[in-house]
Amino acid sequence: MTSVAKLTDHTGYWMRMVSNAVSQEFSRKVSCEDVTVAEWSFMRSLYDLEPTPPSVLAERMTMTKGAISKLAERLMAKGLVAKAQSREDRRAHNLSLTTKGRAKIPVLASLADQNDADFFGVLTTEEHETLDHILRVLTEKRDLKATPVD
Repeated sequence: MTSVAKLTDHTGYWMRMVSNAVSQEFSRKVSCEDVTVAEWSFMRSLYDLEPTPPSVLAERMTMTKGAISKLAERLMAKGLVAKAQSREDRRAHNLSLTTKGRAKIPVLASLADQNDADFFGVLTTEEHETLDHILRVLTEKRDLKATPVD
């Protein structure tokens, strides 16, 4: 009879368990600010780039233009993002955070910091640095670029 590995024999199982817990708790925290994790990622990316064409944001976040458009529409409906005609190309438009959206960034960033502290604060400084290093090495060696939004 062939031996079949247990779920818990796989590193991916443990990574997913932690990732799910971290993500679900962060999702709960940002929902209190009426945004999703995907919307937070979009806003945080836009914070450094604005005003920005949707195509640039899509490339930076490794998302489709359609996904970016849907996120932008949701955030515009919430008054957090604005769309304006490009000065360089009248057929194009740029996205930027509204005053309300810009003011929300430090609040959401604080929630992200708190979420990290809640989950990874149980590690020693050395363990945390080692974990970060290993994850960054895996990200680089596997050429992972997509912004995690789920």
